[in-house]
Amino acid sequence: MRMFKVTACVPSQTRIRTQRELQNTYFTKLVPYDNWFREQQRIQKMGGTIVKVELSTGKPGANTGLA
Repeated sequence: MRMFKVTACVPSQTRIRTQRELQNTYFTKLVPYDNWFREQQRIQKMGGTIVKVELSTGKPGANTGLA
């Protein structure tokens, strides 16, 4: 199965009201090739940025860990 390994950065939702302290959360996840556009839209709507995208193989929900 073709997958994308996506690393993204989204602002923390807990302190978004204060604007004094804005923490960014980085995460890496495997996204199926067919769902890539929907995932990209979701990240951008949350105000995040996509840091890195790699073509990968694997199972959905698998921990990518330190590659």
